[in-house]
Amino acid sequence: MKPSEARPGEPVTVAAPDADCNPRYGANARIQISVADSSGAKVVNTTSAMNDGGGFSYTFVVPARTVSGQATVTAVPYNLDWCDDTGRNNRVAGAAVVQLQRASCVLPTKPLTIGR
Repeated sequence: MKPSEARPGEPVTVAAPDADCNPRYGANARIQISVADSSGAKVVNTTSAMNDGGGFSYTFVVPARTVSGQATVTAVPYNLDWCDDTGRNNRVAGAAVVQLQRASCVLPTKPLTIGR
């Protein structure tokens, strides 16, 4: 995420490269991006395009109503079971049996400092 500190009215870009594990999200995959300010209020809650490998880039402008302090940014695949803690691939029905890497189910977050 760049920058890691911003003021209301300034742009912030949230991005991730393709995953190493070939998640096969599909041609119409979406990423859900949320930003909660230091009061806990969601000031951004949207979806954006994500490629089949999980890569994405999304830029938002910090809303004027955002409370200064430490905000939290999350980005997870939209409308998918993004947390594969079951040991089976629940996204690719009928796919050949492959060895899966289990993933943490902790919600991935990044800090964003909101200044004035």
